Amino acid sequence: MSMAAALNPPKTPFKINLTPALPPPPTSSALTFKPNNNFPTLCAAAQPQQQEHAALLDTLLNSTRKNQVLHSIRTTSPFNCLSETNLHHTVPALTSKTRGKVRDIYDSGEYLVLVTTDRQSAFDRVLASIPFKGQVLNQTSLWWFERTQHITANAVVSTPDPNVTIAKKCSVFPVEFVARGFVTGSTDTSLWTVYNKGIRNYCGNALPDGLVKNQKLAENILTPTTKAADHDVPVTPDEIIERGLMTRADYEEVSRKALSLFEYGQRVASEHGLILVDTKYEFGKAEDGSIMLIDEVHTPDSSRYWIASSYLERFQNGLEPENVDKEFLRLWFKNHCNPYEDEVLPEAPEDLVCELSWRYIFLYETITKSKFEVLLSEEPIHERISRNVASALASLK
Repeated sequence: MSMAAALNPPKTPFKINLTPALPPPPTSSALTFKPNNNFPTLCAAAQPQQQEHAALLDTLLNSTRKNQVLHSIRTTSPFNCLSETNLHHTVPALTSKTRGKVRDIYDSGEYLVLVTTDRQSAFDRVLASIPFKGQVLNQTSLWWFERTQHITANAVVSTPDPNVTIAKKCSVFPVEFVARGFVTGSTDTSLWTVYNKGIRNYCGNALPDGLVKNQKLAENILTPTTKAADHDVPVTPDEIIERGLMTRADYEEVSRKALSLFEYGQRVASEHGLILVDTKYEFGKAEDGSIMLIDEVHTPDSSRYWIASSYLERFQNGLEPENVDKEFLRLWFKNHCNPYEDEVLPEAPEDLVCELSWRYIFLYETITKSKFEVLLSEEPIHERISRNVASALASLK
């Protein structure tokens, strides 16, 4: 079967009501986008907020804060970059290790210990190690986990270290829920890649002709994926049910939660001068049957963010949006090699690695409105994590 045929099933796709239940919108004026013949129209925000949002681009590209952070990044000792962990050798309570592309997961019996490393992944492989990245992802997720409990429960038990989350065990659904608001992307499963190949029914979503790259969709959609060997494969809702990956009831509930999370995230991002373009969510089911959000939430690893103030002008001029995520790293590798097929990849330039680290920190500070604490100490990071995890697990007994 051809790819186009697989992604364009002839039968009528399974449809459910995915209207999200969101809290009332904030009363303050914010930057929003509304579809007008499928093209974005910028709604006016309050003047002070417009000025604040416009200043974001200056902060991202050239600011005293950026120079401070880049100095810390460039002077970071090697033992403050976390590329690998082996806590099962240093923490007696941990019995096994599972190595993901970014996270190392340890079993303590009752709980899971998730260590977010500085490994940078894309194209289903590890590309580089980015200083402070693990800390940024873990703390960004924690911020969102705490603020999305009105939408869904999550698996977080505690965060004993900036790079570590202790989580409840659950049965993980073998489906990632990718929420999208724009036609964009550069990977094989991205919406723009498949749309540009002529596919007009993707993961059960009918797409109109005439869309262009980076255009806003008329409404948010979900494009679920599941694992096949070492890469992600798009699936339709019908296929998810028919293959027994999820029950219909679980799929409907998780889909509503995913869209609600995405719309809430878009609203918060807009209030901070950003556009949450797309993201992915993972969910699991607890022993009591309740569904929980797991893994990460709205991080620059799992999400695509653009600067809102410059988006419309750049879109109208056919330019790529100013991004605050790993997209520019993806593009660098695509321009210098075949990241899907080349056995050995070129080493990412130091300036590129430092810039990505800064962008992750910039996003954390922009969303949370708090200063990122650059942890520099003489204690090797692995020893610090081992000590903190051992203490936390002892307190949970």
